[in-house]
Amino acid sequence: MKTPPPDLRGWLKPGGAGVLAARGHTVPFERLIAGNPLSVDPLSLKGAHVLLRTADQLEAGLALIALDGIAARIVIAPPDLKPDFLADVIRRAEIDTLVGEDEAGSELRRVLVSRDVPAGSGAPLESGGVETEWVMFTSGTTGAPKMVGHTLKALTGAIRPTDDKIIWGTFYDIRRYGGLQIFLRAVLGGASLILSDTAESAAEFLERLGRDGVTHLTGTPSHWRRALMSPAMAQIAPRYVRLSGEIADQAVLDSLKARFPDAAMGHAYASTEAGVGFEVTDGREGFPDSFVGGTGPVEMRVVDGSLQIRSSRIASGFVGSTDRLGEEGFVDTGDMVELRGDRYYFAGRRGGIINVGGLKIHPEEVEAVINRHPAVRQSRVSGRKSPITGAIVVAEIVLVDGQNPEEAKEEILRLCRANLKPFQVPAMVRPVAKLELSAGGKLVRHA
Repeated sequence: MKTPPPDLRGWLKPGGAGVLAARGHTVPFERLIAGNPLSVDPLSLKGAHVLLRTADQLEAGLALIALDGIAARIVIAPPDLKPDFLADVIRRAEIDTLVGEDEAGSELRRVLVSRDVPAGSGAPLESGGVETEWVMFTSGTTGAPKMVGHTLKALTGAIRPTDDKIIWGTFYDIRRYGGLQIFLRAVLGGASLILSDTAESAAEFLERLGRDGVTHLTGTPSHWRRALMSPAMAQIAPRYVRLSGEIADQAVLDSLKARFPDAAMGHAYASTEAGVGFEVTDGREGFPDSFVGGTGPVEMRVVDGSLQIRSSRIASGFVGSTDRLGEEGFVDTGDMVELRGDRYYFAGRRGGIINVGGLKIHPEEVEAVINRHPAVRQSRVSGRKSPITGAIVVAEIVLVDGQNPEEAKEEILRLCRANLKPFQVPAMVRPVAKLELSAGGKLVRHA
């Protein structure tokens, strides 16, 4: 078997057609074989601990290719990392170099990233021979964010390079785990990647994806629900549709299959700590029970209802912390699952339960029922304080255009009464124009 390249630049192919495309700017991957996007010689950063904090995704992608195999550690700052946390991140990750935006930590070495990568001499830039630690921030935390470290081998453990002429698109930001996976798929496969931009609407991004001929498109279920509301969906015809990052319920899977009947479709399970666990390609929510308890590249078990994963793809550990990832090499994901027949179904997050008079409700279970209604595009279920029961269940719904709100509310309540236990049925259903998504494309849930 051919030995894989030691760093990311080694995967780039001379004469390859792959590009990294942002709004208004495109960089051929081939140019990075000998071209340097940094304001210094990359080898001058050998062994550095880098905080990568760029203005946009394009600059981040260019810098990652330039730095892998040279820097000892790259901490990839997500776009919503609060400035208040920067000093703590710099201290815990022992950062000595800031690559990107000119701010924070006056004692740090500063390196800028240029979108206009100058053409090199034609000879590949020299590798530093360093196994770089890639550090990412966990999602869903409050207070100082946790950081977990990965090797390139672990990050790419689920990727099988292909020579197919693929044009990837993603609603994700590549500075988060889900988006980074697609960026790495493009680089390793010699494919192209079309990056999203926070300054453009979903419709504008869909139109750009259509113009650039996207063939493979990924996002969270919430990303896809929002896209399905846009007439611009008619501009794209992907061959492959992928969901991850949230529970993919049957309603969104069926909607995407109806919209793209000829496309292959998969929903994947992955997290920053556990890495890529598995992908389900049969068009059904949940996953087969055969995934649990077996041996192979990924081992899974369910303990007290929580999914746990062990594999070579999991993070190597927390950075700047003594916290442990898990016991016996298993990462406890905190995602609760239920076995029904021969299939496991995701119930929700362990910490997201609504307590109604001592009875526990996962909001996602109620949302999955509500989302089945053809008038509903998206829903969010939460708890509201009650002096009698402690909490009541409240549902916010985004309706398909042209629906009568009052009629829809009554029909949704009938659907809930027919499919849920009485204490799970919302006490209130409220139509809203839209539901807020986090910077990572997930539905924002109220504490």
